[in-house]
Amino acid sequence: MFGAIVDQSGTLFGVWAPDHREAEVVVTGKGSFSLSPQGKGYFAGHVPGVTAGDRYMFRLDGGAPVPDLASRWQPDGNDGPSVVVSDSFKWTDGDWPGPSASDEVIYELHIGTFTPEGTWPGALEKLEALKALGVTIVQVMPIGTFKGAFGWGYDTTLPYAPFAPYGSPDDMRRFVDTAHALGIAVILDVVYNHVGLGDHFRAYGEQFFTKRHESEWGASFNYDDYENGASAVRDFIVGNAVYWIEAFHVDGLRLDAVQAMIDDSDEHVVAAITRAVRTAAAPRTAYMVVENQPQERLMIERPEQGGMGVDAMYSDDFQHAVRVAATGHNDFYYRDYLGTPQELISALKYGFLYQGQRSDMRDAAYGTYNLDTPAQRFVHFLENHDQVANSATGARLGALMAPARLRAITALLLLGPQTPCLFQGQEFASSNPFLYFFGIDGEEAESVATGRRQSVSNFPSVVDPVMQNLLARPDDRSTFVRSKLDWAEAESNAPILALHRDLLQMRREDPSFSQTSERRIDGAVLGDAALVIRVTTHDPSGHRLLLINLGRDHNMGVTAEPLLAPPPGHRWMPYWSSEHPDYGGAGRRPMDAAAYWILPADCTLVLKPQA
Repeated sequence: MFGAIVDQSGTLFGVWAPDHREAEVVVTGKGSFSLSPQGKGYFAGHVPGVTAGDRYMFRLDGGAPVPDLASRWQPDGNDGPSVVVSDSFKWTDGDWPGPSASDEVIYELHIGTFTPEGTWPGALEKLEALKALGVTIVQVMPIGTFKGAFGWGYDTTLPYAPFAPYGSPDDMRRFVDTAHALGIAVILDVVYNHVGLGDHFRAYGEQFFTKRHESEWGASFNYDDYENGASAVRDFIVGNAVYWIEAFHVDGLRLDAVQAMIDDSDEHVVAAITRAVRTAAAPRTAYMVVENQPQERLMIERPEQGGMGVDAMYSDDFQHAVRVAATGHNDFYYRDYLGTPQELISALKYGFLYQGQRSDMRDAAYGTYNLDTPAQRFVHFLENHDQVANSATGARLGALMAPARLRAITALLLLGPQTPCLFQGQEFASSNPFLYFFGIDGEEAESVATGRRQSVSNFPSVVDPVMQNLLARPDDRSTFVRSKLDWAEAESNAPILALHRDLLQMRREDPSFSQTSERRIDGAVLGDAALVIRVTTHDPSGHRLLLINLGRDHNMGVTAEPLLAPPPGHRWMPYWSSEHPDYGGAGRRPMDAAAYWILPADCTLVLKPQA
């Protein structure tokens, strides 16, 4: 076991320190207590009288005290003492069934910037707004303790300890409990592919890290060298995943960059984590989603088929194609995309655009076969933390295109067959940037700032010295503060918020847009920037047409495209328009699908059949 487990008479301490002969726990105000060797590098001991709230550190072979790698709370930061925490909490979610694998709407947020307070209690106050929006899953960016006063969280150093500036462990539990009462699931973004700056793992043993594999982010966990402690490392990581489920009632995980979780074991650690999470959550369901850059089908295949058994994968392809279509820019990693109507159609039909063909950016084949993968296995998005921040200014989509075009592509996301994900503030077209921030100092801050500058300089425009001078310093607190949402914009930008609510209501209430319906999705190119998506069902009344035009007004007078044909005995009638005045649009033009009409510029229309 790892960490400190409190009981009625004291606390049981456990640690894995394979490089050491002796271990003791130093409890503030109560003294030092030796831990007994348990074999294979483990030490453990029960200390009477130590209770919740007591602070402690471990001392190995008489060296300097270090925090517990499995600390449950670090109120004094990454290098301070750990705190004994009780998992007891008065939960009210006994009837909560957990999330479904289908018809979910994900909302990604960062606790530190989601509200002005940047805390769990502050975020809790916004859950009603997310419920009204139509969100069903809140995906929280990493909250494990990291070095520094603020950051994205992907530099996790103490993965069991919720980052103290966000609030106490019980504050987090109240957030989850309240979300469940509103019918919203909560999943955590977790980082198991590397550790961040200032980690304490090496103080316990180099065996935590692999010598077999290399990662672009530095030292990776040892998942497969069993002669050098891989079993203990796997227990530590899998145990962390289970801890969030059991102690915080979290509903699943988003595993960051699983391609960097390199593992040659018979059971890959991603499969082991997924299996353990589902077991811990039972009888509730759990939702597991991965970021997987190679776009590997085995992620969603069943374990008995050699797969990882996760529910879904994020698809950068959709975001990249739509962004190029909407902005016209396809430099750096966007250069594999032209933003053509055919790319948008293929993304909605097949999820991934690259399924084994050559990528120009990589100069190699990219992706794996997924032509028959169900739509709910893909998560599509227009904004996320990476895609917003991977620019010189951290600009949101509303700053990159006209409002009409933003409305049109939003409809494409929220009515598309894949699972949609919104990024915090996207629903009200937040004008505040989301920048890369990391509140460290000294040489490490300079190194991070240099690395970030080099990364975004892959975009040719950022090489301009004028733009270089505008790049925000990650360690500057103002960079963090500028990235906080301004919730007053939810009122001042009410029309775009109304558009998101109405689209999600349509997705929720119209069976034709349900992932569980027996439907077929097809599409066709109508022009240089115009396309049609056809939803076909057994019942003719369930057919839907999505007409998207991201260019100039498009003449629909003569269009030799069979997907435009209405079901027998029916005619097409307007159902919804992104240009409705309620959304700040110019108004819906009159249309008669049987006559000459114009598909307006920067517009999405939804048509339904009428007998």
